[in-house]
Amino acid sequence: MIVGIIGSGGREHAICEALNKSKKVNKLYCFPGNAGTAKIATNIDLNLDDFKKIKDFILEKKIELVVIGPEKPLVAGIVDYLEKFDIKVFGPNKIASQLEGSKIFTKKICKDYKIPTADFGVFKNEIEAQKFLINSKYPIVIKADNLASGKGVYICENQEQSSEAIKEIFGGKFGQANNVLIEEFLKGEEMSFFIISDGISFQTFGTAQDHKRVLEGDKGKNTGGMGAYSPSRLIDKNLEKKILDKVIIPTLEALKKLKTSYKGFLYAGLMIVKGDPYLIEYNVRMGDPECQTILPMLNTDLFEILDSCCEKKLQNVKIEWSNKKSLCVVLCSNGYPDTYKKNIEIKDLNLIKLKNDDYLFHAGTSLKDEKIFATGGRVLNFVSLSNEFVDAKKSIYKNLDTLN
Repeated sequence: MIVGIIGSGGREHAICEALNKSKKVNKLYCFPGNAGTAKIATNIDLNLDDFKKIKDFILEKKIELVVIGPEKPLVAGIVDYLEKFDIKVFGPNKIASQLEGSKIFTKKICKDYKIPTADFGVFKNEIEAQKFLINSKYPIVIKADNLASGKGVYICENQEQSSEAIKEIFGGKFGQANNVLIEEFLKGEEMSFFIISDGISFQTFGTAQDHKRVLEGDKGKNTGGMGAYSPSRLIDKNLEKKILDKVIIPTLEALKKLKTSYKGFLYAGLMIVKGDPYLIEYNVRMGDPECQTILPMLNTDLFEILDSCCEKKLQNVKIEWSNKKSLCVVLCSNGYPDTYKKNIEIKDLNLIKLKNDDYLFHAGTSLKDEKIFATGGRVLNFVSLSNEFVDAKKSIYKNLDTLN
């Protein structure tokens, strides 16, 4: 089978690696890919906004399954577009993708279907939002309504911070903002919960905890994610049942009432408060770096899972996992998430000798004249599996020391 993967990050490299293990896959394309995917797939430099060129290439190369990695093309409707040409695509359609594309869309579903979430207000302009701040209790959470690559969330301790956040959002930091969301602050512990669905049935697809702050010790600015571990130490059968009954199943039912269904990965960002789950946000794809953390633990053929979803036969697949624990540490460019230098050569990668349970996934990298360059904010993902997290961490930092 010929498979195409759309995206260029660590998530897409991890998906490529998992698909490359399948005996049913004999050719991989990645658009546009990175220096890591280049080793196992043919990278194709296509603009992800140009659906027609992507479609033409898929038909020309007779690609039999297309996997969409990032959120932006999903929210823009790439699945709907490609399916018009009878192309088999793994990922949710444009309506279902609004779960991530519009936080207000998701909040309305939460309200209508009694899904536990933080109390919230929606403000259409800066003046309204700034007025609301005067009598607000702190801390509060301020969110851009539109896509923001995981960075459009502010936890504000006072009115000054809140006011600045609202100015940045309406000032276009994350693109044009028609609305801002102001939420109560939930005190608890965050957890990422994943399912995979074929539009009829679904199965759970792992848990993780993502760490967003750029610096050690949970300090510094918010990022797309600087590391993760899996499984979450919070998860047990009782909590999983609550998450499914109170959050996941009502959401899938809500989409059916909107005359659509959900095909793809669904990632629930949750806050666990005194043993109960509250929905913070949805992402309509695997998380990054959670994907790099979770997929190495997968024992079942990923191609079979994704293909069965497209055929609405997921219930026929038994998804099996390693019992080991997984840890991921992300290396970023100096200065990220603000301004950073690009096209810096990464040396000594060839000196790293990965063991059986060690993985290195590329993110913001490119390959030029057999040399690897850092081209993005998040650059490399070091992952290790072990019976204990502490041993996984030791293995990762041993590999990192080789780079230094």
